[in-house]
Amino acid sequence: MRPLFRKLFIAAAAVNAAAVAGAVILTAVGSASARSQDYNFAADRWRNGGKGEFTQISCFFSPDAGFDKSGVNGVRSKLTSELAAVSVTSEDGRTLFPDAYSYRAGEATVTCDLTGRSEADITAVGGDFFLFRGFRLTNGSFFDDDDIMQDGAVIDTRLAWNLYGSDDVAGMSIYINDVRLYISGVIETPSTDSEERCAGDVPRAYISSYAAGLIFGEDSSYGEKDTDIGGKASKTDGITCYECVVPDPVENFAYNTVNKYLSETYKGKVSVVNNTERFDPKKRAKALKKLGEYVVADDGIVYPFWENASRMVDVRLSFIYGARRVLLAIPLITALCLIIMAYRLFMRKKEGLKKAAAEGFSAGWRRLRSRLPEKAAQTGEKES
Repeated sequence: MRPLFRKLFIAAAAVNAAAVAGAVILTAVGSASARSQDYNFAADRWRNGGKGEFTQISCFFSPDAGFDKSGVNGVRSKLTSELAAVSVTSEDGRTLFPDAYSYRAGEATVTCDLTGRSEADITAVGGDFFLFRGFRLTNGSFFDDDDIMQDGAVIDTRLAWNLYGSDDVAGMSIYINDVRLYISGVIETPSTDSEERCAGDVPRAYISSYAAGLIFGEDSSYGEKDTDIGGKASKTDGITCYECVVPDPVENFAYNTVNKYLSETYKGKVSVVNNTERFDPKKRAKALKKLGEYVVADDGIVYPFWENASRMVDVRLSFIYGARRVLLAIPLITALCLIIMAYRLFMRKKEGLKKAAAEGFSAGWRRLRSRLPEKAAQTGEKES
């Protein structure tokens, strides 16, 4: 091997090894970034080792879209009928598809039975809201729509410490606009860089949509005041987030069904996200071409902090997986070059190779024929 060729061979091998190593590192970094956004993996939590494919879908609305509880029921009815049409029905009393809705009710002053008080950002929720969040409880439990009383509140540790100087406060009381609620559970504050940047420093509380109607009263665009907690659920308007985990008997069945229904019903006022596929490396690498349109959202749609955090990760992953694609192209190009070089060498040496192959075949045949009489004689002796 010539010295120059040897040096080029070593350099190419080093570049390819570095490219493969870089691609592996970027894959690990990208996977870790994706997994940090727990809310996009509700389908995995719902499946919980079971069989079948499920897709998680999140729908975000503009404040003037008019999506309310009747809209939620409309989506449920559409999904139920479409699933029934492909013979997908509920089994063993299990919910066919869990769903949830939420909206930001606003900021309010929260007080307690002691002297603590704090401003907090209040989110009203319904359905299986906490299934979708992936919040980590430090104390207590979540509430849901099946609770007889709808006076529970889930607060973050920042709010718990501001009020009681402790996060071990499950069962204690809080007051929002003089409406008494009890602390059902305490959750950790957002911990990832993206979530911290999008959530801000304001403490957060999550309450039922019914309680939000009581607290913010008739002046709120989100509810109508009722007499007491635990009675008839109050009317809710202005839902800005709807989520569901839907069986997917056919690829993209769930997403296409929801997207088509809502896009036709709330034209230009809804954004539908396929959470299950959003972090797919191929999709994120392709999205790099339209990243400007994705980042600058001017559609007036309200995105909660957990979605904004995931959108930040989307952008990060687009660059990560785009760079990974470039690195992986290096060994592919190298392999293609080697194939071309091998082909050109074969074409130059083709006649010589044919001649050598023919001579080798002839020599082998001659040796074989020269041994045939000897083998026949040995066979005869054995027979006799």
